[in-house]
Amino acid sequence: MSWQPTRSLAAEFLGTALLVAVVIGSGISAQRWSPNDLGLQVLESSIAIMLGLWVLILVFGPISGAHFNPIVSVADWLIGRRLGRGLPGPRVFAYTLSQTLGAAAGAILTNVMFDLPPIQLSTNHRVTTGHLIGEIVATAGLLAVILALSRASRPTLSATAITAYIGAACWFTSSTAFANPAITLARTLSNTLAGIAPTSAPAYITAQILGAAVGLAIIVWFYPDTPAAADNVTVLHQVPKPAADRKRFESVSSE
Repeated sequence: MSWQPTRSLAAEFLGTALLVAVVIGSGISAQRWSPNDLGLQVLESSIAIMLGLWVLILVFGPISGAHFNPIVSVADWLIGRRLGRGLPGPRVFAYTLSQTLGAAAGAILTNVMFDLPPIQLSTNHRVTTGHLIGEIVATAGLLAVILALSRASRPTLSATAITAYIGAACWFTSSTAFANPAITLARTLSNTLAGIAPTSAPAYITAQILGAAVGLAIIVWFYPDTPAAADNVTVLHQVPKPAADRKRFESVSSE
């Protein structure tokens, strides 16, 4: 099956929008159902996020790779570019734009679903030294898990491990593991449990970029063959193959 950019970008848009809906919507429900127990709110929300992300990876993974995260898309390009694998540079920009717009759409949709103003700016200030270190750890770990599993080419295993890590990181990191610039920006549009104040978002995104660099360095050191598996980030999906690969395939097919 040929790689179809429009379908892939639509999958990234919709998948990211639905992921944001899960993140924000579960937080709103948790606040309403357990108003006096913050720990229970986080538990309820983290379980919903784990289940929602697992399903979204399985549904959209074969179409776009289920990145839902600009950091993952950039890493896909960086780690595979020497071998001509992974996302081409222009499509990294297209993926990032689709993810960012999808995330914003998901935040607005969720606000409307819960009878809140479509756009509301969060007043939840989160920036402390501990929170930023937590974001570095969360993002480094997420990217390391994704890239390590890309070598296995097993979508079910990838979906399970990635969601398990995110669920755990919601608890063991002080920042509750945003680990995604597009979703971080979207969460500024919801003044709820999952929200983050617009003034806090730049620091979080900076920490995520630093965390991504750490995670990328770790995985390249531990798994030097990872660039050859760049096509499989987050799971095996439709990507344009290098010319050499196409010629090799054509020669084998003609025999």
